[in-house]
Amino acid sequence: MNRRQFMINASKTLLVLATPVGHTAANPSRDSDLITLFLCGDVMTGRGIDQVLPHPSDPRLYELYTESALAYVELAETVNGPIRKPVAFAYIWGDALEELERAAPDVRIINLETAITKSDDHWKGKGVHYRMHPQNIPCITKAKIDCSVLANNHVLDWGYPGLAETLQTLQRANVKSAGAGGNVTEAEAPAVFEVAGKGRVIVFGLGSTTSGIPRRWAATKNQPGVNLLKDLSDKTIRHIAARVQDVKRERDIVLASIHWGDNWGYDIPREQTTFAHKLIDEASVDVIHGHSSHHPKGIEVYKDKPIIYGCGDFIDDYEGISGYERFRGDLGLMYFVTMDPSNRRLVSFEMTPTQIKHFRVNRASKDDGQWMRDTLGRECAKLGTRVEVHKDNRLALRWD
Repeated sequence: MNRRQFMINASKTLLVLATPVGHTAANPSRDSDLITLFLCGDVMTGRGIDQVLPHPSDPRLYELYTESALAYVELAETVNGPIRKPVAFAYIWGDALEELERAAPDVRIINLETAITKSDDHWKGKGVHYRMHPQNIPCITKAKIDCSVLANNHVLDWGYPGLAETLQTLQRANVKSAGAGGNVTEAEAPAVFEVAGKGRVIVFGLGSTTSGIPRRWAATKNQPGVNLLKDLSDKTIRHIAARVQDVKRERDIVLASIHWGDNWGYDIPREQTTFAHKLIDEASVDVIHGHSSHHPKGIEVYKDKPIIYGCGDFIDDYEGISGYERFRGDLGLMYFVTMDPSNRRLVSFEMTPTQIKHFRVNRASKDDGQWMRDTLGRECAKLGTRVEVHKDNRLALRWD
């Protein structure tokens, strides 16, 4: 597919214009001048999830394990019982919807780790391909998601036609994207949100080959693709800093959403820590939203700026897949990060523990919430932060 064909199919405009956003709380309690973000890890609505939604794709897969996405539905049902199909579009978010209404974040940001397409042009030589039918897009809009970050290792699973249709589908649904586009200029362009009376939130989507993104997926001047970091060098920092400087102004909160690192393990490579600190020190980034790990990792607060190194999975079809049980990949977190736009400093950081079961987000039990507090607290202590159990089994991050 050449660039002209891609542009015709995608009908995508640059995401540098601000769009007013805001979600009203039933009982708002926070300072009206502050900006609260909802962040989470990987939202994978393809494969088995797609099969239980009202408009399932062709279930055919090209995996060594199975040739049908229905196998993942059967596996989940074997472990946790039947799922009544088709489920409603809002079903997969489960208890998260009530929690989102309670917290009323100003901007809702996810890493969407799924192509939204009818394309059958699967990427040859890649072992796993995630795809959701475009008619299932209401499963994203039901949660009032504002921004889907696409700089990850699955957005091109179904080729350039799949990426074009993904961008087009999100645009039609009024969900902004960051981190992928019809050329490198579009892929690097941030999604910008005007929060009425408060300031702006600017989201950059960045991907690293350490998460499994093929180098061939990098967007270029004449090729669609993702905003792929060449490396984590000072030169890369300077390039990002220039992009931030192009758009950042007073009362802007800049968020770098980065897909990086291994799926499993709590270790945070020194190069990630150094890169994160330089994004804050030299590129004027205020929040770092890291993902790719299938379980939450430690959280740092550096110069009053939050760094989430790995959010963990939030929605997926991995129920019943064995091998890494000690990491409790079924448990996740809803991150509510509140920033003061007047000085761009972190004000509060709350988390709600969740569990994926029956292809649905559920509030974690008290015991699972305690497990998350203990595990996350252990990892956060290495980074100078601590985790406390808050009311209603929620968690609060504390820092000095």
